[in-house]
Order: sequence, then C-alpha cells, then structure tokens
Amino acid sequence: MNQDSNSSDQPTGQDPLVLLKTLRLLWTKQELGKLKEEIRRGFARLEDPLAGLLAMLESSSDWKGKGHSLWYCITTELQLWMKAHPAVPQSGTKLKKLQARVLGMLSQCPANLLDPLMSIYQLHTADRNYLLEHVSHLYLQGNYKEAAMLSIKLKLQPDQDVEKMCTPLLLQDKANVVEEYVAEYPELQRKLLHTLDTWCEPSFNIRDIIRPYQGLSNYKPDKFNRRVLSKLIFRLLERFNVDSALCPNVINQRHLRTLNYLFYKRFVEKTMTEENWADHIQSTVGENRWLQGHLVQSLLRHCDARGAARWARHCQVPPEMLPHAVAEELQKLHIQDRVGEVTKADNYEASKKKDYYQLPIPRENIHFLQTWEETLQCWEKVLQAGQVVGVDMEWKPSFGMVGKPRVALLQLALKDEVFLLDLPRLLEQAEAEGEKEKLPHFIQMLFSDAAITKLGYGMSGDLSSLAATCSALKDTEKQMQGVVDLLAVDKQLQWGKDSRKVDGLSPEHSHEERGGRQPEKGLSLLVQHVLGKPLDKTERLSNWEKRPLREEQILYAASDAYCLLEIYERLCKDPESFGLGSDLTESLVGKQSKKPRAKKQLNKQEAPSPSGQELQGPSTEPSRPPAPISPQEFSVVCDNMLQGLGRYLRCLGVDVRLLDNEDDHRKAAEIIGRRWKSGCSYFLYSFGKSGKAVGSFSHQPYRIIQQPE
Repeated sequence: MNQDSNSSDQPTGQDPLVLLKTLRLLWTKQELGKLKEEIRRGFARLEDPLAGLLAMLESSSDWKGKGHSLWYCITTELQLWMKAHPAVPQSGTKLKKLQARVLGMLSQCPANLLDPLMSIYQLHTADRNYLLEHVSHLYLQGNYKEAAMLSIKLKLQPDQDVEKMCTPLLLQDKANVVEEYVAEYPELQRKLLHTLDTWCEPSFNIRDIIRPYQGLSNYKPDKFNRRVLSKLIFRLLERFNVDSALCPNVINQRHLRTLNYLFYKRFVEKTMTEENWADHIQSTVGENRWLQGHLVQSLLRHCDARGAARWARHCQVPPEMLPHAVAEELQKLHIQDRVGEVTKADNYEASKKKDYYQLPIPRENIHFLQTWEETLQCWEKVLQAGQVVGVDMEWKPSFGMVGKPRVALLQLALKDEVFLLDLPRLLEQAEAEGEKEKLPHFIQMLFSDAAITKLGYGMSGDLSSLAATCSALKDTEKQMQGVVDLLAVDKQLQWGKDSRKVDGLSPEHSHEERGGRQPEKGLSLLVQHVLGKPLDKTERLSNWEKRPLREEQILYAASDAYCLLEIYERLCKDPESFGLGSDLTESLVGKQSKKPRAKKQLNKQEAPSPSGQELQGPSTEPSRPPAPISPQEFSVVCDNMLQGLGRYLRCLGVDVRLLDNEDDHRKAAEIIGRRWKSGCSYFLYSFGKSGKAVGSFSHQPYRIIQQPE
C-alpha cells in the first residue's frame, strides 16, 4: 500500500514500525508477559496509537493468517489499554479517515481480528450509508461471504435485501453463514423462508436462480437442489421457531411423501392396521385439497372404486374432486356405513396371534394412568431397592416434520403388572396445580437409583425424546445408574450364521412361512431369538397422542416394556447359550455411570431377575493376577510407530523385533508364527488399529497391546 498518501495521518512520535520490530522479536522468543507489557508501553509512547496500529498493519501481510497470531495479541492488548485510557479514542474528521482505511482491510481480516479492530476504530459509530456502500462494493467484487460477515458484525442486515445477500452464499454451500445472517432478525427469517419455499414450488425453474451467477467461484450444484433446500427450510423453521404455514410448498411435499409412505406400509408391507393407518391419513391430509386429490389417486391405485369412495367420504373430500366412478360409488354408500367396521377382522386376526409374543399377565394388570393419585401408587411399587423395571416410551411419528418427538406414553413394567403413564396429561395436570417438578423428580429418582435395575432398548434415544418433552429431565442420561440397555447387549450376542432355531418362527423361515411379513429387526428380532416369537409391530407407528388409546395400542405398549423383563431373565439363566460370558453382570450392565457408586455392586455371577430374586450364573473360580515373569521369558514385536519403546525394552533384556518403516504388518504375523513354533510367548506392541490388521493375518496365540491413537 502507498503510505505516502496517508502521511498526514502518521504519528510524529516513536516510529510504530520500530515498535513492531520489537514486538516481533518478543513473539518469536515466546516471551508473552514481556510482549504484553511492551505493547501497552509502546502504544503509550506513540503520539497517535490508532494511526500507529494502521501503519503497522499496512506495512505487513502476516496479519491475514488465521489462528492466535501476534496481531490478535496486539489488537486485544490495545483494546484493554484503551479502556484504561478513555481519552485516547478520537472523533471527527480524523477518525473518519482512520475508519475508511481500516474498512479497506476488514475483507482480508481473519475472523478473530474483526471484533477488536471494529471496537478500536469505533466502526459502530461510522456513517451507516458509507458502511452499506462499502459492503455493496465487496458484494459486487464477488466477495459474498466477506460482505455478509461484515454486515453481520456491523448489524447492517435490516437495510439489505436478504434474498440478494443470501443467494450466492447458498450456491456456494455456505448455509451456516446464511443462518447467522438472519439469526437476530425475525422479519428477515420469515422473508428468507418464504423465498426458499418459493424456490421449492414444483413449477419453479431453479435454474433461474443460478443464471445471474454464471462463473461463480466455489459453486456447488450438487448442494443446491430442492431436496437440500427443503432440509434447510425445516432446520430454519425449527431453529427460529417459525410457523410452518409460512412454507406451504415444502410442507405439502413432505406430507405427500408421508402419504406415499403410509400407503406402502398399509398395502405393500401390510404392517399397519387399518385403524392406525386411518388416524395418520386423517392427520396428514386434513382439509388440504391438494393432498386430498393425491389421496384419491393413491386409493384408486390400491383399492377399488367403492373403497376409494369410502375413504373419500371419511376424509371429507369434496365430490367434485372425485373421478366419476368414485363419485357414483359415494352416492351408493349407506349413511351409517363406517370405515372402521369394514375390515375390522383384517386388523388383528386371532389366528395370527399365535405367531407373535404374547403378554403372560392378565389384561387387568395393565394400568393406564392419567391422574397423580394413580401415579403415586405406581411409584410406590417401582421405587423399591432390588426392583427390576422394563422401561419404554412411545411418541407420535413425525414423518420428517419439524421438531423433536415428544413422549406421549411412558411404560414401566414390573414382574406382575405394567403401568402406562399418560405423560402429556400428567405434566399438564402437575403444571396446573403449580407442581410441575413433581413428575420429573420421580423419573429422575428412578433413573439415578443404582439399586433399581432399569431395562431398555435404545435407551439413549428414549431419554433424548424425554428431555425434549420436559426440560427438567435434560440431564437424566448423565445421572442415570443401574441401566441395562439391551440394544448394546443385542450387539454382543453371537447368533452366528446358523442361528439356533427357536420356538415358533425361526429367523430362517421364508417370507411365505411368515405369512408375507417383513423380516424381523431391532427389538422384535431380539425377542424372537431369545423368547421364540417376534413382537407384533403393527402398532409401532401409531398416533400415540390421540386419546383414548385403542386396545391394540395398549397391548402393544405393554408388550414392548414387559418383554424386556423376560429377555433379561432368560439371558441371566443361560448366558453362555447366547454367546455371553458367565461374567453376566459385566456383559449386561457394563459402564452405567462415570461417577463412582456409593451402593454395593452385585456379585459378578449374580443379576437380579424381574421378581427381585437373584439368578445364579455358572460358578467360576475368582480370577487371580498372573505371576510375574522375567524379561528373558517373553518376546516382543513393535511396529514402526513404537520403535522408541522397543529400544527401551531391549535395554531391559527383552527379546525385541522392530518393524522397519516399509514393513507391512503381515511381517509381524510372520515373525510371530515362526517364533511361536519354537515355544516362545509373544507380545505385539501396536499403535492404534495395527493390531487388528495383524489379527486378520495370523491365527497363532499372541497378545496384542495397543497404544491409543
């Protein structure tokens, strides 16, 4: 930069470039204490510290680098010094000249220098029109991100065109900058969302957006399409809590995908009951005429005209929207013909019940709780030391819509009964009574008590939804103790390729033998392996918020929680037949909490059963530490990342073989194989994943000792 043009603004005291040279020397020596002291003392000696800093910046280029640099140290220390010397900041024409100079640098500044420089030169007081003109100049030069970031720092967004500023950023896949740009301005959020939704309209040509930006650097076409824009819209709706009605195009498209999915589940997979399906169809389509039209078209593809007419009436589709054949059938339907009565027998045939897991307790032992008085009786039974509780939760499926799922039903299963807690109703009741912490308190007591064994399947996901339902429960997962997540146990179980045949339908049964059902998975598959029959999952995607719950929903919810008790009991009785070690407590419970336990741990051969009795696993002798051996009694192979360790072990008299840098880990396997034949005990010291590689090449008995990566 030509410094002569700014000579009138240069300080006449100590030369700032001499000060900079001193500061560089201290920075190189890493004498930070002396550096900070010299910064404050040096700027105090300058006649004009602000002009001096600019002179230093204009004579250098290394301040453009990222990270904790010398310049970050200089600017932050100068800020602190100026706070202690309030007379230093300038005003008037001289300050405007300095502001003009520093604005020219900001587009090249790393992010960590922006705030200090804007504070030092009081850019928030600069003429707003001048700042907008400068940002516009950056934009026209193609520096879109820099223009947006400077606008954010100077809070210029209300005076800018949000579509104009954000479009090139989206083309460059910089959605994070776009989110930050509108973060503090609700009106801009709504404008942006409306624009994005317009782009997602089926008839809109998305190429019209791209055309003005031909030749744009870092353009990423694969990141700019309706699918990506739709995801961004839903993320913004959730983050900024904006009414989704503002974005009808993406909402309709999402509902249409949900509609197609529901038809697939009902008519192709046949894994959803008609009542369940009807609930979701009605809540998805509602009074939306566009979706009603698609509903009729889908019905005609999967049903006859009479069936389509019946559902059209059920969803209150206007007759003028119906094809002629469907409209005729609609006229023939009797006024009292109800959709729910047509195929009732198809939904839950008694002949099929024998193929699924059945609750071993009577129906009257399943309690649906909606009042606090009822719930107190539940907690008295659940919160007992030594109790084993099956825990599950249900929520209405979101089908990809905005927001985290909120728990609608909390299931707690004991040996002889199951409690179904209507969580929304109980929380609402507690809040109305001014005791909204009452229910969360009991739930936290349950999960944090190590003396009560809680059984779940995918417990982390359940607790995440629980936290979204009630903010007072957000730390439940961190505090939980005594939890057995059978999802983790499921991953440990060794079914093998020839899975043992269980009672009822084995995993090897053909699709026809299952009656056209889809293969089991998740908890249903685990129930099938351990207990002999899978769970009936036809109610899994129910509308769990709708009251009253149907009988099928109640039985499904109770079964989901109670089966955990039976799985746990069966695994405790015969762990080895399921590929688990006899050390069952460690296999099942594992690491329950990072905090040390105050309560006594169970014996490793014992695990509580659902009835509270202790089940004995196969007895084994307590393990003893191995006897020490001398360095001469064993040999070591060290890979090339641990050669220093190998040389040290050699000094101790250990037989060490070091791999060369070019050696493959097959070399270690060869060495181990040769030496093993001669009767040597061999150890492999390996770094990271190397030991796993060796393990795939050698079948000889050796021990891998891995260092963390």
